[in-house]
Amino acid sequence: MPVRLPAPLRPGDRIGVTSPSSGVPSHLWPRFEHAADWLRRAGYDVVVGACMDGASHVSAPKEERAAELTAMLADPEIRAVVPPWGGDTAIDILDQIGWDELAQAEPTWVVGYSDTTTWMLPLTLRLGWGTLHGVNLMDTPYAAPDGLRHWTQVAAATGPLVQRAVGRHRTAVFDDWAGEPGVEVLDLDADGDWSLLDPASGPVDVTGRLVGGCIEVLGPLA
Repeated sequence: MPVRLPAPLRPGDRIGVTSPSSGVPSHLWPRFEHAADWLRRAGYDVVVGACMDGASHVSAPKEERAAELTAMLADPEIRAVVPPWGGDTAIDILDQIGWDELAQAEPTWVVGYSDTTTWMLPLTLRLGWGTLHGVNLMDTPYAAPDGLRHWTQVAAATGPLVQRAVGRHRTAVFDDWAGEPGVEVLDLDADGDWSLLDPASGPVDVTGRLVGGCIEVLGPLA
């Protein structure tokens, strides 16, 4: 199946925010608001859905989460959808998503990692939509390290992009978003680089399309 990329993202475009898996607990809501406002300051129209409750491990019943996600992806006025973050049980919405409805819609940019892979991968394999395996909304205010592009830049591109390894990575899982909700600088506190499949054997020659995501999700889905 050929992969179709959504139209390039432009300032003024609408971005939908919904939680197909976990919502946002009250003590992290200031970080959520900072991230949404970051997109607004960048010129985007941000709309927040109803499925955001962070009191338990899911933001709403599976039927509501799937319906809101489907509606945002099918809405021609929404040019991108980004969840606050992943979670644990997006798997329970896969048979609830309106796949037939989305098959008639134009591709919408989606970006995320972790449990977001659960519903992003079928968008590519079932519908042929190109997606972005990248940061979620809560990470969006971070400046991209030198050598990498921010997800909004990738979604806005009209031609090929070049990215390179930065030679550093972070050991902490999350910053203290409750104590410092406005943090925008990633602390890359350890050395780390990209690796070839087998550098000792020389260049690797492969043909095909590489579809990736969160490996802890890809395995069970496969």
